[in-house]
Amino acid sequence: MNESERRAAGSLAAVFAVRLLGLFMIYPVFEAYAHGLRGATPMLIGLALGAYGLTQGLLQIPFGLLSDRVGRKIMITIGLLLFAGGSVIAARAGSIEGVLLGRILQGAGAVGSVILALVADLTRPEVRTRAMAMVGVTIGLAFVVAIVLGPIFNAVIGVPGIFWLTALLALVGIGITLGAVPQPEQLSVQREAEAVPQLFARVLKDRELLRLDLGIFSLHAILTASFLAVPVVLAAVFGTGTSREWMIYLPVLVVSVALMVPAVILAERHGMMKQVFITAIAVLAATVFALGFAGRNGVVVIVALVLFFAAFNSMEAMLPSLVSRFAPPDAKGTAMGIYSSLQFFGIFVGGAIGGVALSLGGARGVFLFTTLVALGWLATALAMPRPASARTRQGGAAEAEEAHGGGVAR
Repeated sequence: MNESERRAAGSLAAVFAVRLLGLFMIYPVFEAYAHGLRGATPMLIGLALGAYGLTQGLLQIPFGLLSDRVGRKIMITIGLLLFAGGSVIAARAGSIEGVLLGRILQGAGAVGSVILALVADLTRPEVRTRAMAMVGVTIGLAFVVAIVLGPIFNAVIGVPGIFWLTALLALVGIGITLGAVPQPEQLSVQREAEAVPQLFARVLKDRELLRLDLGIFSLHAILTASFLAVPVVLAAVFGTGTSREWMIYLPVLVVSVALMVPAVILAERHGMMKQVFITAIAVLAATVFALGFAGRNGVVVIVALVLFFAAFNSMEAMLPSLVSRFAPPDAKGTAMGIYSSLQFFGIFVGGAIGGVALSLGGARGVFLFTTLVALGWLATALAMPRPASARTRQGGAAEAEEAHGGGVAR
């Protein structure tokens, strides 16, 4: 990448990071905080945690399409203002309904697709994959850092303070967008990064892409629902308040990342993608089941959490790669747009149904729900064909371009 491309990818990755930090910091502390809100019930707590995903999933593709007409930076700014406004509403709310409204408005700032389209606008095709990878790594780091920082900030400023901080970070994101991100010379439809309505039917008929859409939906439903129950388990087993949970999350996440890296290398470089993929889903199912039935066995809880996050982070890395391999070359952006929308719908469903499970069966009810989701996903994934290696896929795409005179029509 040249200097301009590095600046574009780095600054847009930073916009992603500041936006996601606040969102992820809420996860480990929200359940305990929400119980003190007026009108709170386990069902409404779950709904409030997952509500962000509903509007995010509904508006992700429309935001991207609108940015083709009115401009990427304008839509990113509008989206971040909506996100900041929702954060302020949630910070000031004294009732669970108020927080629910704030979370819905946060999700309305659905700028993820626009940011990726702008990355594509500002990079050459030969370095675009590297730029997208920079953004992807930033998202993963933001998740790990935020899960550790959430309990620490909660001890200092509380959950309302985290919502205020989230609003401030959204404004920082606007500053980066307007001040540091280069202006593209012209806007064009980036089929590698954007959804194209004319291709929806084609992508939705693809069995393998639908299998992967179900995967990301299930993964984030499991994650969101689990964060309604994990704090309950940690408090029961270790007697920790939310302010001290970072002392558990930090070593757990560090070890999980150390386990995730060789798993992804084994999948990507040694042609074992399907084996690692299936194993990761099975590990997810086993760990959430173990968390539900560990009782007060602290060793089982810690080992289960390490393996849970290792499997989760591995799937987060592998699923986009698999979508890229199975998607037709001229419909990758459309496939990724539908995939992203299903991810956010998974957040919503995980929070909503997880809240129902929490009200009916407590933490164990939540983990039984997530176990069933994981087993259902495993059953569908077993039939997945062995994907082509990344190198084979890239070679095939290059040959196809050459045969058609080079390049995808914009």
